[in-house]
Amino acid sequence: MRILPAAFGALLLMTGPALADCDLAAPDAKAAGPGCAHAWMDKNLRLNDIVTVGTHNSYKAKIPDKIMALIRMGKPAVADGLDYAHRPLGEQLDSGARAIEIDVVYDPKGGLYAHPAGAKMTGEVMPDDWTAAMSAPGFKVLHVQDLDFHTVCITFVACLKDLKTWSDAHPDHVPILVTMNAKDDAIPMPGSVTPLKFDAAAYDALEAEILSVFPREALVTPDSVRGDAATLRDAILTKGWPTLGETRGKFIFALDEHGDKIKPFLDGHPSLKGRVMFVDAPIDSPEAAFLVLNEVTDIPAIRDAVHRNFLVRTRADADTVEARGNDTTRRDKALASGAQYVSTDYMEPDTRLSGYTARMPDGVIAACNPERRPERCAGMPVE
Repeated sequence: MRILPAAFGALLLMTGPALADCDLAAPDAKAAGPGCAHAWMDKNLRLNDIVTVGTHNSYKAKIPDKIMALIRMGKPAVADGLDYAHRPLGEQLDSGARAIEIDVVYDPKGGLYAHPAGAKMTGEVMPDDWTAAMSAPGFKVLHVQDLDFHTVCITFVACLKDLKTWSDAHPDHVPILVTMNAKDDAIPMPGSVTPLKFDAAAYDALEAEILSVFPREALVTPDSVRGDAATLRDAILTKGWPTLGETRGKFIFALDEHGDKIKPFLDGHPSLKGRVMFVDAPIDSPEAAFLVLNEVTDIPAIRDAVHRNFLVRTRADADTVEARGNDTTRRDKALASGAQYVSTDYMEPDTRLSGYTARMPDGVIAACNPERRPERCAGMPVE
């Protein structure tokens, strides 16, 4: 049975000290009393008061050697950057990932990506169940059409079901961020599919697929954050995000797109009214709440945004560079930056390259944010 965050108080009455014995107005989690840290954090921390780690391109499986050889023949540096892979989503979450990235392509009739050129060129025979899933209508999950199309979950709905199944079994998790790229760029490859563009209908269909798996009450949505504020940005700057207790066991979906790409998504939805997903909107726009700031040079902007209540996703590594050099500089700066969600390709090391990993230290899954009064957690983990 799924225990929603609102029921945690009753659970604590059964398994720990009665809430009446906890000083939830104490200055920090430790001072709340023995066994009371969880309850204190749920009441006194907000969603954006945490820091945790997740995976980049979480759906990505290993590119077969023959296709990798084709890529390397034309663009060796690109091949190096694509040479990483992840385990199934549930295993990533078991390992402590609390941010997931899923890239989607629009395929309303089905079959657009069912016969990849890379497979034809290398003689790879795709399994019947893969072809059947790719032939059905609905959003598909892949990195680069016709080349990097092997995934741990083939369709968007399949990925969503994996996430929900895991969450139902682990209802006490901190809110999980799911970022998405809406892929619609062509690639210069003979016989390659030209993706369909993301218009308003595509975005509506994408959100409909999210809601086909997750009920709205399992999500942190722009409407739930905005409340009666004039704009989403106003709500962030004044009220801030919901409490940790209100958002444990929930998901935040965010479109990692900006500029002209999000105009169809925003059309008819001022300040994201009625939308399921947040967007990477300019910090001074009415839709601003979530920001993608991936580079080390963004750290001053990350700290400024975090202090102003914005939610930020950054990256610990990119394109296998840090792993090949076993260089932890970018990772360490990202974890200290204040960004709430730090994305990596290496929650587990790729021993072909080095022992590089990017994880929270000491086996912690989520901790108090280093830029938002971390002393409140008294050194104890949030999860």
